Amino acid sequence: MASMNSTLARRAALSLVLAGVAFAAALPAWAQDKFIVMASTTSTEQSGLFAHLLPAFKKATGIDVRVVAVGTGQALDMGRRGDADVLFVHDQPAEEKLVAEGFGIKRSPVMYNDFVIVGPKSDPAGVKGKDVVEAMKKLAASQQAFISRGDKSGTHAAELRYWKAAGVDTPVGKVAGYKECGCGMGPALNMAASTNAYVLADRGTWLSFKNRGDLAVLVEGDTRLFNQYGVIVVNPAKHPHVKVDLAQAFADWVLSADGQATIASYKIGGEQLFFPNAEKR
Repeated sequence: MASMNSTLARRAALSLVLAGVAFAAALPAWAQDKFIVMASTTSTEQSGLFAHLLPAFKKATGIDVRVVAVGTGQALDMGRRGDADVLFVHDQPAEEKLVAEGFGIKRSPVMYNDFVIVGPKSDPAGVKGKDVVEAMKKLAASQQAFISRGDKSGTHAAELRYWKAAGVDTPVGKVAGYKECGCGMGPALNMAASTNAYVLADRGTWLSFKNRGDLAVLVEGDTRLFNQYGVIVVNPAKHPHVKVDLAQAFADWVLSADGQATIASYKIGGEQLFFPNAEKR
């Protein structure tokens, strides 16, 4: 009888060990599931903001964020296809269109900075000043090189609006020095630095950019250079696999007092790159 009891005890202990092993083996799979995919503009990634922001979010919630940094147009298309759970972008008319089409639950403003026109310090096109439309007119009349993102990003969309306001509907083929790189903000700035060209940039990426060469900010301060960022949770009604609860947790946090304070605290050389402006909740 004692032997039987001993055998049963060993079996029970073994069962507990095996159950514990099975539970431990399941933990990594569960942990790996606690992440979201965020499609984002390149400026938030290349400016260094996400390296500052996302660890604070993970500390607060335990949720990992896997960033796919592309132009805003491509990020919005990822949302339409259901290839992302949440979008962090900066082209308000296109964002509102996506929500109206039912692919996003809601668009919320998060933060802003501004665009600047960067170019050679000698400014051969004579654009230096505040008026962005006047600057584009001078660039159109000059033979100077201008690097365009050409990637359907929020920055590219803003650039095309400024050209149109300057009377140039399609700069390709009409502006002598116009070159499209089809690239992110960092590579576009690198191209401008290496060729001494003009380029429209968001201030955040410019401030974090190290390879400036002979470039300097030449046009800034025009209210039309305002650059608003928004967050959108992809609609699970369109794509049921979307991790809507985790994505909403990110949106809620980035719009909260803690998230907004974290954005405001990101600085380079003492200069703030982004300015939180979420609606009061």
